[in-house]
Amino acid sequence: MNEWCGWPVVEESTAWESAQQILVEAELSDGLPLVPPTQKRLDAMIAGVAGRAESLGMMPPMFGDITPESVTYQCVVAGCVPAELPVVLAAAQALLEPDFNLLGIATTTGSAAVALCLHGPIAQQLGVNALTNAIGPGTRANACIGRALQLCLRNIGGARSDTGDMATMGQPAKFTLCFAERTEGPFPTFTERHGLAKDESAITVMGISGTAEVLPGDGEGATPEAILDPVVAGMRAEIVMSGQSRKSQRGEQVLLLPLELAEKIARHEGWDIKRVQQYLFDEGKDVAASPEAIHPIVTGGAGYKMAYLPIWGGGSQMVMRKL
Repeated sequence: MNEWCGWPVVEESTAWESAQQILVEAELSDGLPLVPPTQKRLDAMIAGVAGRAESLGMMPPMFGDITPESVTYQCVVAGCVPAELPVVLAAAQALLEPDFNLLGIATTTGSAAVALCLHGPIAQQLGVNALTNAIGPGTRANACIGRALQLCLRNIGGARSDTGDMATMGQPAKFTLCFAERTEGPFPTFTERHGLAKDESAITVMGISGTAEVLPGDGEGATPEAILDPVVAGMRAEIVMSGQSRKSQRGEQVLLLPLELAEKIARHEGWDIKRVQQYLFDEGKDVAASPEAIHPIVTGGAGYKMAYLPIWGGGSQMVMRKL
């Protein structure tokens, strides 16, 4: 049997069931079925990529080598299309930034997982969902891009259960969590707030401990305060639940805000993005390091349901990379 970066290459004639068994025995499976990595699929995925074997860094916890070839393999078995390889490759490299603390996220007994957000034209080009069910199922691009990144952690980084990954409970986001930011709305986009133009593409990786649904306090979001006060309560509760109350320092916070609620907030005079961040910071007391460390991101479909993505309490900083 041929190999690719030391992993099996499956013959075109191999039965589906046999291919799955080969990949399971090679300890490459996350538990879901994998696309058989044939030579044809691998070659198509990496076509046109320069420096295929070039080392781009060593991925914790077991410090496997990130190369275009090794990431290509994960993209194939995850079901990606070739245009998605650069996104996964950029995200895998972003995880290696020291402040992201991938070693801690990958090995903790807590439920830390990596979330991936796409910004700008690349999301539309690849069909990454930023509407209904943005962080849920139903869109191949979201599912496969996020899964490929998780398989990088598992198969390149070595974060496997009971060896590198010691999570007591884990969470479903460790299969996949990938979504896009909406480009419309009353506030500057996340990337604009970080110095990029609205027409520039980027990715952001986040080390999160889960997701939580948050509703406006009055059910309808009649005022900015009614929308944001339950968010503050959730952030403060997470600090207690995660044990961060024992620590003196705070990091970042992420709030996924549906367009309808963002527009409701912005209709009130003076409520720009900076005031939203300042309000959450002031009311939350010690929920974040600064107002700018609270990140509302507009995404999702119709409705008034927000999603709070608490950053892992063990310590992690979000990393954004321009594409």
